[in-house]
Amino acid sequence: MKPETGYFQGRALFGGAEAHAAVDNAVGFVLWFNFLAGFAYVLAGVGLFLQNRLAVWISLGILTSTALVGIAFGVHMLQGDAFESRIAGAMILRTAVWAVIAVVAFRYIATPAATNEVK
Repeated sequence: MKPETGYFQGRALFGGAEAHAAVDNAVGFVLWFNFLAGFAYVLAGVGLFLQNRLAVWISLGILTSTALVGIAFGVHMLQGDAFESRIAGAMILRTAVWAVIAVVAFRYIATPAATNEVK
């Protein structure tokens, strides 16, 4: 079972003992964060599509919270607790992707249109 997908995260969180056993060494707080962040991803995506300024702040919130959970996961790893190695890469990738999304959203949605023109 791949704990990176929302469906499997939901099963791992709300399923029975068999579902819990299938996620191997998944880190609980990362699993919860990723599951809940999925709802924020959808909200941000809709807002970005509609070019709503609130979506910029949601994107910055996702970026900040993802980075903080990544730091907490790093501490978890350094303490020698069990973890899935692919989680580290996934957290780095998520942080990088949301950094790009937040910067682009800020540049093109949050700033006045006059500053977006090429001179």
